[in-house]
Amino acid sequence: MIIRMFKLRLLNAVAPAYFFSATAVTFIFHFCFFIPTIFQSPGISLRASTVIHTAVFLYLMLNALGNYVMTIKYPAESANETVVPACSADCSDKIDAHYLLNGRHFCKLCKKVILRRDHHCFFTGNCIGNKNMRYFIMFCIYTSCTCLYSLVLGVAFLTVEYNISFENPLTFLTLLPLSTGYLFLGVISGLQFFLVLMLYVWLGIGLVCAGFCCQQVLLVARGQTYCQMKRGQLVESRSSWKDNLSDVFGSRWAVGLFLPVQTVEAFSGDVAAHHHKHD
Repeated sequence: MIIRMFKLRLLNAVAPAYFFSATAVTFIFHFCFFIPTIFQSPGISLRASTVIHTAVFLYLMLNALGNYVMTIKYPAESANETVVPACSADCSDKIDAHYLLNGRHFCKLCKKVILRRDHHCFFTGNCIGNKNMRYFIMFCIYTSCTCLYSLVLGVAFLTVEYNISFENPLTFLTLLPLSTGYLFLGVISGLQFFLVLMLYVWLGIGLVCAGFCCQQVLLVARGQTYCQMKRGQLVESRSSWKDNLSDVFGSRWAVGLFLPVQTVEAFSGDVAAHHHKHD
């Protein structure tokens, strides 16, 4: 148990560093390689297409980073419980968290009591619950869009710079294995191979975030958390799916779709956050 806990704490420290490293690499590729190469136009200092693609990328990237910050700024921890209560009889004695009662968990990584805990996100380094679920979902959406948009521009860059045609789907599927062989043969440089590798990283992160986001939205609409789903506990929510979504996304949900701003009203106490929802 000690070794596993050490691995989880190590992952909790490494995952945010990986996220910021991938963000910096994506930013550099866009403005140092993709934009100048794909939208180059001799004799014209600035094209409309360059401005549009730059604005789209910055909008997606800043929204992803903004919701990332909001997820950390508004944690799901309980403000009224400084002393950890004893575990309930239903506690499954998980490595990372203990189930207490009434939708409360004690997270061993955060070392705090979490209200309506959904899961612990290693990329943000904190737990996701009712208070920051809206920001986490939007973070997943914009991260997925940023990665998939980067993938499209990366493929376009390879087409323009190296005359690689992607009309055949097998071209992309065999790109990484062929590039690995060419790297060892000295045909391509390490930077070129790294770009190919990033295409697969963007594809993987984009699809995973999109799938995870769909799962979270479905759970929120049902008034259920991931912790409850893992325990196989079916929840009969007393509220409609619209009320469940409004409880997480707030009354100004439309603004939150486009800007990383606070849309969930602040509660006066922890009880108000889950007054009609229990594990």
